[in-house]
Amino acid sequence: MLTRKRRRLGAKIAVLAGLCVGAAFAGLPVVWMLSTSFKTNGEVFQVPPRLITENFSFDAYAAILGDGTQLRFFINSYIVALSVTVLTLFVAILAAYGFSRYNFPLKRSVNAVIVTVQAVPPITLVIPYFGLVVALGLYNTYPGLILTHMVFTLPYAIIMMTAYFNTLPRELDESVKVDGASSWTALWRILVPISVPGLVAVGVYTFMISWNEYLFALTLTRTDDMRTVPIGIQLLMGQHSYEWNQMMAMSILGSIPVLVLFLLFQRRFIGGLTSGAVKA
Repeated sequence: MLTRKRRRLGAKIAVLAGLCVGAAFAGLPVVWMLSTSFKTNGEVFQVPPRLITENFSFDAYAAILGDGTQLRFFINSYIVALSVTVLTLFVAILAAYGFSRYNFPLKRSVNAVIVTVQAVPPITLVIPYFGLVVALGLYNTYPGLILTHMVFTLPYAIIMMTAYFNTLPRELDESVKVDGASSWTALWRILVPISVPGLVAVGVYTFMISWNEYLFALTLTRTDDMRTVPIGIQLLMGQHSYEWNQMMAMSILGSIPVLVLFLLFQRRFIGGLTSGAVKA
């Protein structure tokens, strides 16, 4: 009995130690980023570097929040990320409903194409999409950026929502159809309201991907009034100097919307991911 208790205690200590190491490994860069944002730019280059600053300063945050151009980057990120999230959810719901509830020719082939798009490295698509966006007259516009982001958010959203709809009994929507309702009515009045955990999971993930996207935001925009937060952070790197404290302050400010979104919907986000994974 005593040996069993010691084994359980040893297992608990091992698990706790593993969690602490994992938390430190994941959290230390963020803590260092937060610390740097409160330092003066001269203190950033102090040797040896110190995690705790001696001259606690909000100057970096004041510089970011007092600059209209930097604020414009945040507004642009909100416009793009929220638009991508709403449009991705709408299209994904329709596509997932079709995949989950209907059989049609080339269904497996279409599904394979959607999965394949996720496997393609984004860097290989920069030139083709740049040419396409310019040809459509969407260069340096919100629609050009939004539609491009959706190319990368839609495949995951469709896969996740299809898996989530597969977990819902067909009798739910079929019972409504028996009463004379259309498929459209069954989808929006029955399936969508009970799919909120899945929608939240897909929505939060989509928002994060669009908010943090850098490569296409850099390629498809030209002026400061269209650029987003990741590009704004990069623009703080001057030719002869780096404003590291402002870069870290802007990174912290840019992380807040994603962090708030995750904390607000944490339970539904994790629940939606695991529900979809059961049938994925």
